[in-house]
Amino acid sequence: NFFFFSFRRFGTMRLRPLSLLLRSARTVETLLNGKQHVSDYQSAWSRTLSSHAQDTNTYIKQALKELKLPQRFEKMLVTPRREVSAQLVILKDNNEIATFNAYRVQHDNARGPYKGGIRYHPQCDLDDVRSLASLMTWKTAIMDIPFGGAKGGVTVDPSQLTVNELEKLTRKLVHSFRGVIGPYSDIPAPDMNTGAAEMAWFFDEYSKYMGFSPAVVTGKPVNLHGSLGRDAATGRGVFFAARNLLEHEGHGGVENKSFVIQGFGNVGSWAAKCISDHEGDIVCVSDIDGAIYNSGGIDVHALDKHISQGGKIHEFQERGTSVLPADDIFQLECDVFIPAALGGVIDTKVAKELKCKYIIEAANGPTRPEGDEILNERGIKVLPDIYANGGGVAVSYMEWVQNCQEFAWSLEEVNEKLENKMKVAFDHIWKKHKEKNVSLRTAAFMLALQKVLDARQVRGFA
Repeated sequence: NFFFFSFRRFGTMRLRPLSLLLRSARTVETLLNGKQHVSDYQSAWSRTLSSHAQDTNTYIKQALKELKLPQRFEKMLVTPRREVSAQLVILKDNNEIATFNAYRVQHDNARGPYKGGIRYHPQCDLDDVRSLASLMTWKTAIMDIPFGGAKGGVTVDPSQLTVNELEKLTRKLVHSFRGVIGPYSDIPAPDMNTGAAEMAWFFDEYSKYMGFSPAVVTGKPVNLHGSLGRDAATGRGVFFAARNLLEHEGHGGVENKSFVIQGFGNVGSWAAKCISDHEGDIVCVSDIDGAIYNSGGIDVHALDKHISQGGKIHEFQERGTSVLPADDIFQLECDVFIPAALGGVIDTKVAKELKCKYIIEAANGPTRPEGDEILNERGIKVLPDIYANGGGVAVSYMEWVQNCQEFAWSLEEVNEKLENKMKVAFDHIWKKHKEKNVSLRTAAFMLALQKVLDARQVRGFA
């Protein structure tokens, strides 16, 4: 018992406050002793960070002020319904015991079952998950999907675990949280550093306890009750979002517009490919290793193939392409800047440096409130994350519907439904933006808050 208590204490002291200590790249390097993932986050964590949840609540307060709702509704709308924490203990392949903190925050289910991804990340903490759960509530509302908002995470660097260890960790996560998740109560999905493999393990482990339950999680492999189009959905939705904004601004779509994309993971790469396929020019992309620039446009399909074969962005060889430091992307002139990496990257400093006309938030929470204020003053329109990256949850909903119906749709059906979802949601945001003379972000939050509040009031407070 003493050993278990001591081990839990060690795990808690070592892991839970990690995000509170990681205030600079120097702190990261000191605490983690130069491990592989330190360089991945040096740039993002070199700036001082405040509470992610506080940032989200700032945007909510701005929208509430415009809605002129009674103040008593504020606490109800920002406070999560439930927060669950657990410690996951696994036996590693080398017979060492490892402990990881896990979280599930269920923010609101007034409009339907909780919905939100599960991320594996070394800087994941309860505050991070709490903020993302709130964003999911507003995202499902603005996309008019009958779900609420939730989020989950494990404080772990998945690059330091073997595939077998990741499977053990995922199954232990299901074991710990199976009492609060389910096809009609809380439906997880992939998020940062998780994907179809983790969702397959999740579905399999849950089904061991509860019987065949493919609808318990979305983002599964297509050959295991997943949906066609789910892998590309968030990135494709970013393309639809960009096209909708440019068309409403009188620019006729993405054709011949220049785009800079920060992040070339699943979302960034699919957004780049969809934009390029519709004659947009991807002049710069970046990741943790650096950035490449080509004024004539990068062949993003060739770049994607290069990376899938194990190459690095800065190693990509193409005529006219030059290598840049990752932070230089903020000073590049372009029509549209798409942050598709970590949150909190557009702070005061970056907001002053950006030389774009529009920002499409493909990442969750990429713009800090103080940065957002500067962008508004400079006339740079920002299409907020709760809409711009809503394509993922839209097709997750479609996968859930297919699982419940035990019927599969074609790729063309899925993409057509996604395009319509993105168009209808944007039209409502644009109308509110024009009617109230508020930013697109505030307009989106106003619509989302009103939908959730209406559902709460109709269902009653008893």
